[in-house]
Amino acid sequence: MQNNVTRFLVSQKVKFTVLESEAIKRSAVESAELFHLDPNTVYKTIVGLRLQPGKPLLLIIPGPLEVDIKKTAAVIGEKKIRVASQREAEDLTKLQTGGISALALLNHGFQILVHNTMLSQDEISVSGGQRGLSILMNAKDFLRITRAMTADIASQP
Repeated sequence: MQNNVTRFLVSQKVKFTVLESEAIKRSAVESAELFHLDPNTVYKTIVGLRLQPGKPLLLIIPGPLEVDIKKTAAVIGEKKIRVASQREAEDLTKLQTGGISALALLNHGFQILVHNTMLSQDEISVSGGQRGLSILMNAKDFLRITRAMTADIASQP
């Protein structure tokens, strides 16, 4: 399958594998089970919003974790942030939840933060910009391409 994300990765000479499935909304943990991957290497993208004017956030965290809004706010120097509703996330990104991808939203006005566990990963899976499309790629390539800030932005549910 080809889309803007896969074409972009090819143009950047990044090695990746496309993982395709039925185009339904799945959790990162469900995707990990489907593709027989460690859930801690399957990253999900959560849209975060500042309470004060500023760039919206793409918060990329391992599937089993959840965004820690206090930690995240502290990292970006805000008093508070909140997680966008499904509708807000889709309106802001123009992508369906379950298919929101930092790779599809580069240069679209988002600040990208990645949970620091990615620094210790070799290969990760992230959304390919649409439901049913995941990208398996080198974690260092993902961090380099997105120019994301890494920090402890998540915790156990």
